[in-house]
Amino acid sequence: MKVLISDNLAPIGEKILREAGLEVDVKTGLPPEELKAIIPEYDGLVIRSATKVREDIVEAATKLKVVGRAGIGLDNVDIPAASQKGIVVMNAPDGNATTAAEHAIAMMMSLARNIPQATASMKAGKWEKKSFMGREVTGKTLGIVGIGRIGSIVCTRAHGLQMKVIAYDPFMPPDLVEKLGVELVELNELAKRADFISVHTPLTKGTRHLLSTEFFSNMKEDAMFIDCARGGVLDEQALFEALSEGRIAGAALDVFEKEPTTLEDTPLLGLKNFICTPHLGASTSEAQENVASAIAEQVADYLLKGAVRNAVNVPSVSDEVLAKVGPYISLGEMLGSLHMQIAGGSVEEVNLEFSGDLADQDTGPVTVALLKGLFTPILQDAVNFVNAPLIAKERGIKVIESKTQQAEDFTNLLRVTVKTTKGENMLAGTVFGKKEPRLVRLNSFRLEALPAGPMLLVYNKDVPGVIGALGTTLGKYGVNISRMTVGREEASSQNVILLNTDTVVDNDLLAQVMKLDDIDNAMVLELPPYGG
Repeated sequence: MKVLISDNLAPIGEKILREAGLEVDVKTGLPPEELKAIIPEYDGLVIRSATKVREDIVEAATKLKVVGRAGIGLDNVDIPAASQKGIVVMNAPDGNATTAAEHAIAMMMSLARNIPQATASMKAGKWEKKSFMGREVTGKTLGIVGIGRIGSIVCTRAHGLQMKVIAYDPFMPPDLVEKLGVELVELNELAKRADFISVHTPLTKGTRHLLSTEFFSNMKEDAMFIDCARGGVLDEQALFEALSEGRIAGAALDVFEKEPTTLEDTPLLGLKNFICTPHLGASTSEAQENVASAIAEQVADYLLKGAVRNAVNVPSVSDEVLAKVGPYISLGEMLGSLHMQIAGGSVEEVNLEFSGDLADQDTGPVTVALLKGLFTPILQDAVNFVNAPLIAKERGIKVIESKTQQAEDFTNLLRVTVKTTKGENMLAGTVFGKKEPRLVRLNSFRLEALPAGPMLLVYNKDVPGVIGALGTTLGKYGVNISRMTVGREEASSQNVILLNTDTVVDNDLLAQVMKLDDIDNAMVLELPPYGG
């Protein structure tokens, strides 16, 4: 398999990919049309911030399975387009978190002590000691907008500088923020109380220009503003007006709405109380090696082993989670496929119940696998583990998950009820031993069947001779039965028979089965194979 590295990456990343056995091409600085022309050759793409993986690139990528971003931000990737096509999008969120946080602290100290301005003055041959009076940060209040991974690190560093920290973050649980020793406040209160403000929120539809004229108007006149997060979270024109009119004391930016940026793009660069860096938040040798190593390992693991980590459009599956729920991921896909094949109408609702010890595990990957299995019979290769939840959402299918510690008859049980326009069916399954999937309920029928590969599902009257006649008929057509399970419904005289066959039963043979005495119904099933 081939991987393209299209942005500058620390050499360790290329080394890891090659040592994993992947073929690697390094082609940086490609114009969009050149990237579009060669992307069909590759199974994996490793990028930083320069490469723009837009919809046309995604459409041209006929073999692409994964895009790996060596860093955190993914605003240069069309994630919906990638998801629709089944391409996993990964990033390396932990590799440069410390570096980004330290840069914010460095910017704060530079602002407080006028270091860039004093440096420029001395290099111009001046000695303006009285012009660059600074201020201490000890005892001051730092307001953090977005107290996630990086914001939390900034918080700990600020505490080390003996600063008081307040934060605004509507998505973080208050108890988690309190554990950091931080007071959670509303945005306007943060603006009014903070001596320094540092931004650490991603750019989303909801955060674009979150910090604009009203916010800067609420800040203290001697307060200072720092943004090392994402360009566009603040309104640059509003910041320029606040700085140029003296409504706030200073600002430092590492990120801009347009990058690269020049004085023609933003008048901020012409202000004396404004300092900046060209998006250096993640630019340390340690961080670049960390993110290069992390993304290379993730891409290699996915392409060679199917293991998913740090994916933004599919639940991540660590080795630890895979070890605990891996067999249930396979079971989920099988039950989903079986559900769709026996469904009598279009699916409206999927209800998953996880019982027993399984309820304590991360079952998200199992749900995704079930949805993938559900849609495979009707969409085939157009559905995968990445876009299955998106397809469910687009189709208006309600997906409900519930968990209980109590399990009837089995240590672990996965019960799935699918409601359709024509009614509903319930399937329940478990795992025997360490990895053998079993179907143990089909509506009111109890059984122990392996729901895998080609199968024949038969509903019959509970009378002697049916199984013999069925076996004889299949044998006459050269179809070998590898496994057979009979389920009985005590309240009626009907049985269900599930046959695992070596080959798929064709329509002619199915017609012959339907003609047998005491056969009420029969259908051919094609479920995911079982490799155990």
